[in-house]
Amino acid sequence: MREGEIRIPSGCAISGIFSRDRSLINGSVIAESIAVMRERSNGLGGGFAGYGIYPQYKDYYAIHVFYDGLDSREETERFLDRHFDIINLSKIPTRASSGIKDAPLIWRYFVTPLPHKLSDSHLDEDEYTARCMIRINNTIKGSFVFSCGKDMGVFKAVGYPEDVASFYRLEEYNGYAWTAHGRYPTNTPGWWGGAHPFALLDLSVVHNGEISSYDANRRAVEMYGYSCNLLTDTEVITYILDYLRRKQHLSLKECANVIASPFWSTIEMKDEDERERLSYLRKMFPSFLITGPFSILVGFSGGMMALNDRLKLRSLVAAEKGRKVYFASEEAAIRKIEPELDRIWAPKGGEPVVVTLDREARK
Repeated sequence: MREGEIRIPSGCAISGIFSRDRSLINGSVIAESIAVMRERSNGLGGGFAGYGIYPQYKDYYAIHVFYDGLDSREETERFLDRHFDIINLSKIPTRASSGIKDAPLIWRYFVTPLPHKLSDSHLDEDEYTARCMIRINNTIKGSFVFSCGKDMGVFKAVGYPEDVASFYRLEEYNGYAWTAHGRYPTNTPGWWGGAHPFALLDLSVVHNGEISSYDANRRAVEMYGYSCNLLTDTEVITYILDYLRRKQHLSLKECANVIASPFWSTIEMKDEDERERLSYLRKMFPSFLITGPFSILVGFSGGMMALNDRLKLRSLVAAEKGRKVYFASEEAAIRKIEPELDRIWAPKGGEPVVVTLDREARK
């Protein structure tokens, strides 16, 4: 990020809210939080991910798609019709905003895999759906699936985050968890598909920082069927986490110990059991170690994780008030929406903060 001739390395902003008791939070609240950090953005990317926002369709995959034109929409809908039962489809409601220009066609589909197609594929429904979405993005020109989880959705655009919130009428949505991002692209272009969050199935990622290990990480994850073609380094984090969590069945803490693994000198200082565990993870998944400065928020069904790089080269603040947990790049973004906090702290580098729904709030 540059302002005049001065490089500002902390550009980009992230914010998140999670309600452990599943009480609903209006989309306007997360928009108010991220707007405090407007100077960290430059209008080239903003976005939000909300969880619990589609209760009437909670058992169906909510597919959000950008289209360049009618032809790409028609081809994509033919593909969806061959592979899924489409329960509902519509344009995603938007309103005119002076800060949002050159919007693509933006559509939403609630779907479930066709039983015979799923059976013939010999895949579970998540893997089947993920492969179909990757296929659309790789083979249908002018179509980009940017969200495909159950009871969750991503809303993103080229613009400042508060303008993106207004454009998507975020105040009409309520969810138990929200993440937000304001982007200042440093090494990659600002475009609708490159805005954060990045998502695959229920997993979403917002990121402040720079992945210097991107090429090695990309080559590694593409060996497992993922395609990194969105012109930004952040998407590789989403695919790595999806692979580790969904396919290798690692916990979120274990995932964090892979992508932000402690230094070998730190591992050697741990007790025997912990030393063996951390050594195994680092040796088993060496190509998924992410280097460079970063702070990320990871949303998933029923939870959220916050994580810094090992050296904590990007700011990240966490706080609690009652059953709500808050994360942001700056304390001011939390204080804006909750002035009186029970606890506030800065998570240590490489140490994840993972929050999940209370037992009685899980469905």
